[in-house]
Amino acid sequence: MFDYHMHSSFSGDCTVDMEEMVKGAIAKGVSEICFTEHIDYDYPDDSIEFDFDKQKYDERIIELRRKYEGQIRIKKGVEIGVQPHLLERYDGMLKEESFDFIICSMHTVDRKGLHYGDLFKGSTVEEASLKYYNELLHCVKNFTNYSILGHVDLIKRYAPEVLENDFHDVLREIFNVIIPAGKGIELNTSGVRYGLPNGLPSDDVLKLYKECGGEIITLGSDAHKPEQIAFDFKESLELLQSIGFRYIATFEGLKPTFHSIDRL
Repeated sequence: MFDYHMHSSFSGDCTVDMEEMVKGAIAKGVSEICFTEHIDYDYPDDSIEFDFDKQKYDERIIELRRKYEGQIRIKKGVEIGVQPHLLERYDGMLKEESFDFIICSMHTVDRKGLHYGDLFKGSTVEEASLKYYNELLHCVKNFTNYSILGHVDLIKRYAPEVLENDFHDVLREIFNVIIPAGKGIELNTSGVRYGLPNGLPSDDVLKLYKECGGEIITLGSDAHKPEQIAFDFKESLELLQSIGFRYIATFEGLKPTFHSIDRL
């Protein structure tokens, strides 16, 4: 198994030491993990700093790779929270740092945080959701320094009601930009953990991505605690296979390697 979305105390919203996450992954039989610590510049909550010491992060990854060599492979990743006005800043930061894997996520829309529901104040859920997808479309049209899009329909987790509109028209535009550019998406199993009927994205979005020609897909638990690692992976692999996906991707130096789902 490969868990390609997890956090440790290097992320502003996690207090668990990185080594505890490594031990938790080994205990669950995971063969490879990628830490994807948060960098969310200009996050609309001054009480949380979504950034970390890049040198200490690199040193800790190297230390744990040596200590647990032969037991688990540990990759160095990052999850960046994009906003239209931050794309040049992220490009500059990423030119100075090296990662195996970069998740491009959107946690803030119209400079309003999704987590606190601010985006939905003064707007209908449909208006807020359309704004989310349109900002994501803008970002992928103007930013390419990433590996995959994280939890592409994250808006569903915070929306106060379920919409009939699936926004497939905008999602198709997004996929038609990222797929020819060699970018992928993830299946983030935290959606189920948070009470949604599906992971993120939902089954219909996974099918749309496949229909558009998408092949690059990673599997991540978005774990912030050891017990969350590899959550719902067996069911998720079965779902991906039923849709027609044959491979799961892992990354090294931003280059993907494909692993047959049949052999996992």
